[in-house]
Amino acid sequence: MNWVLNNLPLIGERTLDHLGIAVPAIILSFVLSVPIGWVANRYSASNGALLWLSGSLLALSGLLYAIPSLPLFLALPAVIGTGLRDPINVVIGLTLYGIALMVRATADALASVDPHVEQAATAMGFSGWSRFWKVELPLAGPVLLAGIRVVSVSTVSLTTVGAVLGIKSLGLLFTDGLQRNIPGEIYAGIVMTILIAIVLDALLVLCGRLLMPWRHAAAAPKAQAPAPTKLGVNA
Repeated sequence: MNWVLNNLPLIGERTLDHLGIAVPAIILSFVLSVPIGWVANRYSASNGALLWLSGSLLALSGLLYAIPSLPLFLALPAVIGTGLRDPINVVIGLTLYGIALMVRATADALASVDPHVEQAATAMGFSGWSRFWKVELPLAGPVLLAGIRVVSVSTVSLTTVGAVLGIKSLGLLFTDGLQRNIPGEIYAGIVMTILIAIVLDALLVLCGRLLMPWRHAAAAPKAQAPAPTKLGVNA
């Protein structure tokens, strides 16, 4: 506990470093996954080359998650020309992992939209572009939110791996604490990593409530419905 109290500025600095890597990766994962997931869902019911394209996108995106994180962070500098300890390597690597999770979630989210609703929107005069933004994307929102919450927790956790290469994050508290045998430093890194994951998840849930208020309006009557008695008659 004494170590934590004496090193609060260091913990705060490492927390900001951690957020500076994790948050851009989460945002990029979502932004890049939506168009890829849309293409994968759009042509999932096609034949021939388009069906192959849809299946390949889902398969390749899923395979990205099978790449071990440390070798990926070591290989990226040689590919993109950055330094070994450049945080951009970790941001790009984490974005790839986020895409691996989010593309499948996006395709599933868009596939969950009722086809009758899409047909009704088309009949009302929506173009393909406006139908996507005003009908399909909002209705796919709950599944997309679930997907980005998984990406957020995964990204915050994987950010610590960069500390093995000396990249600043809360992971450095683990490695330094282990090398110098300071349990308080290790525990501080673990607690702050978990806390960041919880806070980001809460913010995503809050954004979901603000952007999709109809979900709670639809759920409210169910929560207030009277419970049936043992005789099967509502109280």
